[in-house]
Amino acid sequence: MAYSQIRLKILPSVRCLFDKLVQVRVEGLTPHKQVQLRSRLVDDRGRVFKASALYKANETGQVDVCRAPSLGGSYTGVEPMGLFWAMAPEIPHSKLLKKNVLSPTLVEIEAMSAETGELLASETNERGYMTEGMKRIPVQEGRIRGVLFIPPGEGPFPGIVDLYTFGGRLTEPRASLLANKGFVVLALAYMGYVDLPKNPKKLDLEYFDEAVTYLRRHPEVKGPGIGIISISHSGGLALSMSSFLSGISATVCINGCNANTVIPLHYKDLIIPPLTPVLKNIKFTDSGLLNLRNGLPDPSLEKNRASQFPIERASCHFLFAVSEDDHNWNSVLFANQAAATLRSHGKESFQVVTYPKAGHFLEVPYMPHCPSGFHAAVGSEVVFGGEPKAHSEAQLDLWERVQQFFKSHLDNKSRPTC
Repeated sequence: MAYSQIRLKILPSVRCLFDKLVQVRVEGLTPHKQVQLRSRLVDDRGRVFKASALYKANETGQVDVCRAPSLGGSYTGVEPMGLFWAMAPEIPHSKLLKKNVLSPTLVEIEAMSAETGELLASETNERGYMTEGMKRIPVQEGRIRGVLFIPPGEGPFPGIVDLYTFGGRLTEPRASLLANKGFVVLALAYMGYVDLPKNPKKLDLEYFDEAVTYLRRHPEVKGPGIGIISISHSGGLALSMSSFLSGISATVCINGCNANTVIPLHYKDLIIPPLTPVLKNIKFTDSGLLNLRNGLPDPSLEKNRASQFPIERASCHFLFAVSEDDHNWNSVLFANQAAATLRSHGKESFQVVTYPKAGHFLEVPYMPHCPSGFHAAVGSEVVFGGEPKAHSEAQLDLWERVQQFFKSHLDNKSRPTC
């Protein structure tokens, strides 16, 4: 085999945005010979993520990952982006970390001889986060700490507050990629970032009110209302913001809870206490990880009512996205309870989308699945659940739904809360 004839191509270009599909193709192989394709990236923490798959060249000596089935490895069958979503960490329980969205995530793809293990060809896919002309502006206005993304082009644009997880501090990939779709997005930190306390004794809803006001008043943001996208712990914050604050038209809650958790939430004279975990319901897996799925009590019970968010007060549209295999907590129960509350008050402006076999962290498309990892609130490694392929399909579906949801409800006809 003349290795110099072999080419690995990433189409349409080696450079793309992180949420875009690419075509991986190998040409110049010996017809019908097997080749192993490998993918590898190093995240901002220095953790290595990788996948591999075995393919067989066709009669013209080509492997097109968009058409050819993987015969074995990290995934099987025809999976155009399998080399990306199937990547797993070398060090178990690692979640891919991307701090700096000004630089792309580099995914190295290699073609190896299945017989000898020799490197035949390689190429690097540069998966970026910001389209050309986008502005990334660190925000320290009053108490607010975060980063604002403004898309290129002529505004004003619909505005969105992006809240991430309890231990996430500030995470920019989703916010920047969403801004590429024509939104002004404020990635808002609420603990452990810059001068925000790492272990706050309470959270103040006034802080989030300040952020909403800041975004609504920004000259690049069109009104009348803004959107919120949230996940996990911040899902509760999004529900509380929607319940108490004005100017919110559309809220996405991904695997959140309909009651307060972990930290007391204060608003004016009101204190919303967190649910008290039921420790006997927290189990260990065979591999020694914590399974928190049933660790929280039922928010609808009378004794837990003080922790429930009064979302019947909200007049925005809601999109609840829930994973049936979420082991962080019972997201399906919480979303269904939230929906029942809204329905019982004559409100039908919500949708609940359920993903079987998906886990807790529904991220942007092609983000490697995180089945387990360190949980900041409990201080140990826990199961997050999900199967890689189903989880990846859920991320792809949800990403399209989120964009459509915000486009539908964040325009000049939308009605914010009064």
